[in-house]
Amino acid sequence: MQQEVVEAQGHLIDSHVMEQIFDTVVEYNGRFEMEEFRIGRTNSEPSYMRMKIETRQPSDMQQLLAQLLGLGCAPVDTGDAALGIVERDCCAPEDFYSTTNHRTLVRHAGKWLEAENQRMDAMIVVGGGRAICRRLRDLRKGDQVVVGMRGIRVAPESKERDRLAFAFMSNGISSERQVETAVRQTAALMQQTRAAGQKIVVVAGPVVVHTGGSGALTALIRGGWVQALLAGNALGVHDIEASLLGTSLGVRLSDGRQEEHGHRNHMRAINAIYHAGSIAKAVESGRLRAGVMYECVKAGIPLVLAGSLRDDGPLPDTITDMNVAQDAYAEQLKGAGLVLCLGSMLHSIAVGNMLPSWVKIVCVDINPAVATKVSDRGTGQAVGVVTDVGQFLGLLARALETAP
Repeated sequence: MQQEVVEAQGHLIDSHVMEQIFDTVVEYNGRFEMEEFRIGRTNSEPSYMRMKIETRQPSDMQQLLAQLLGLGCAPVDTGDAALGIVERDCCAPEDFYSTTNHRTLVRHAGKWLEAENQRMDAMIVVGGGRAICRRLRDLRKGDQVVVGMRGIRVAPESKERDRLAFAFMSNGISSERQVETAVRQTAALMQQTRAAGQKIVVVAGPVVVHTGGSGALTALIRGGWVQALLAGNALGVHDIEASLLGTSLGVRLSDGRQEEHGHRNHMRAINAIYHAGSIAKAVESGRLRAGVMYECVKAGIPLVLAGSLRDDGPLPDTITDMNVAQDAYAEQLKGAGLVLCLGSMLHSIAVGNMLPSWVKIVCVDINPAVATKVSDRGTGQAVGVVTDVGQFLGLLARALETAP
């Protein structure tokens, strides 16, 4: 029998971590024996557990340890983490440790180092007294990468123990949640984030324009509630089309009727920006005088447009190199305390994969599958609000009108 002694600390009961640990041991053909368990007696005091696990096969034990590590359950007295040398750029050792989005510590030279730039699906490079999460494509020959499962601790985010504080954050994804309640509590989260000196980042799709949410989003930008806007080419195109021509995909926003020859309006919008040279230059010249893009430029809000294979044009500001676009997104997400994802499955999932688990995400979409997919891909802190994006933004802007 293969044996290990593992331990975990945190809000193990409130966050249902205990049952996940037990289920995982059984799933990987293991047995467990609890050696010690202490329950936290206050909302702030963590619980502690120590247990012995057994499996028949070494391969089962390695798989089991890998799964338990993601739940914050690590072997006791493991010593320093093992390091492997990168022999070629972009080529990690075969047994590299792949990170989660939870806070991670690595033991090196007898000290625990907290991994910087925490994100999922990265390697941990150790050197100079630091541990840094780095993507596979960013590895360089000579880097020392954490390998194996020992000398690593993961601290999953705990479920909110104060049942009265943002209770909707723990209710999962539901189309039955009152929109007004979700708006009110999202507004409170935004106020809390701003008071803490953290950034509020908005990830938005073109549905913001289609559903009439542009005016509300521009109000949030003018009110200082947005510190960065991340989107695809489509949001920029349709926002500019609406501002210049009063249509979105050729449909008049005033009455919902198809504009004659309106199918070419989005290309006219792109053409206008090319004539100006860029979105910023279109604002400076007076060609673009309203809309989300306009407000971002006027307020000096960082705006990142990431391209895709299906883009028309695209706009001259759109980043068509996916690696460069990822880097630009990641740069703007630094220091974020709250991310609002508004009607964009592709960009919401991408952003979720870049964030550490302690950054809150509110994902608003009329399709419940969008928020579900964001959570299913590892972003467990995402909260879904199933409603019309335009309606949500309108209510949110009004809720924040008188906020300090």
